[in-house]
Amino acid sequence: MTRETQRPLRADAERNRRLIMQTADRMFAQRGAAVTLNEIAREAGIGVGTVYRRFPDLQALIDALFTERFTTFLQLATTAEQQADPGEALRHYLLEAAGWRAQDRALEVVLGSASIDTKPIAEMRDDLGRHVDGLVEAAVAAGACREDFAGADVYAFLHMIGAVADRTHDVAPDAWRRYAEALLMGFGLMQEPAAHTTAMTDGQIRRTWPSRPKQQPGGAS
Repeated sequence: MTRETQRPLRADAERNRRLIMQTADRMFAQRGAAVTLNEIAREAGIGVGTVYRRFPDLQALIDALFTERFTTFLQLATTAEQQADPGEALRHYLLEAAGWRAQDRALEVVLGSASIDTKPIAEMRDDLGRHVDGLVEAAVAAGACREDFAGADVYAFLHMIGAVADRTHDVAPDAWRRYAEALLMGFGLMQEPAAHTTAMTDGQIRRTWPSRPKQQPGGAS
């Protein structure tokens, strides 16, 4: 770390940093990883030099977004660990993490592009894994869920909920809760649904279907 990154940022520098990260989040959600720092600066309405002072390259920005997200998931896991009941602890983590994932349409891009093998990020990833495995092992030992439930199921659960949330965010933004609860009931972590969400209508489902790519001018009909 440089002296600049170790020192607390001035208020205006921190505002610029947050604006850059928020703009990158929005653009990654809309366009995937095919975004440049220059485009992010233009979209944010700040100078390119300001962006490069905060983040020397796009990878540094992506890694900062990864760190921010995993810090949040670590906080969710440590909060869940404070629950006295192991089943409630795991259920709490899964629902809270699913809620965050449902709002975060850029997460897949960030996870797929981060430097996950570099030491700081790998340590954070492994730390979260230990917390999640601890929650799972305690719930299994207490008989609070299926005996074959494993840490890998947590990540599969979040992946599935994320896929539903990404498809339905403009159509039925709370639809993911219905399917999260269905999965939790299948895992043995919930006896009956709590959110009382209804199934989407046929019209809503049709609006979530993939759209046909736009025909390029001069292309075949």
